[in-house]
This record gives sequence, structure tokens and C-alpha cells, in this order.
Amino acid sequence: MNFKPLDPLLHSELRLAVMSLLIASEEAEFSYIKEQTGATAGNLSVQIDKLSTAGYIQVEKTFKGKKPCTLCRITAEGHTAFENYVKALRTYLRVK
Repeated sequence: MNFKPLDPLLHSELRLAVMSLLIASEEAEFSYIKEQTGATAGNLSVQIDKLSTAGYIQVEKTFKGKKPCTLCRITAEGHTAFENYVKALRTYLRVK
């Protein structure tokens, strides 16, 4: 049996949920991610910052009218990291 190491950054439930949402849609607003994950704004901000620092996502702060809007986008590096994570996870599940 050959188990591949899991990316510890993606092995967090909330960070994995954020990446899963972004894989499906390429980009999403902070408010949408918060709503979908059920996370608190503070915790989500910390996790998004970790993903951004790793280069897995880009964060853009804009405005919708007069309201601030934070937009998150998955990067090419984030796509690759997510794909590698799924491949590694399959070694644990014995799924080909």
C-alpha cells in the first residue's frame, strides 16, 4: 500500500470547502462562501488569508455600489493543489 501525503493546508474542513466551492465556480464572493460553509466571518477570513498566502486563491477587494465586496478566485496553483489532494485522497480510499 502506498499512501500519498495529504496537503495539510487543504486537509482542513473549512479550507477544503472553500476550495471545493471555487473549483466549481472559479470565483465567489466572501458572503456567498460564508453562507455556503456556515463559517463565521472571522474564521473564514483567517482561512481565506491562509489560502491566499499559499497562492491557492486570489482575493480582490472591491465595492458593489457603496458596499465593500471581497471576491475570491482560484489560481492555477490552487487548481493543481486541489487535483493533487484528490489524487492523494484516492490512495486512502482505494479509488482509481
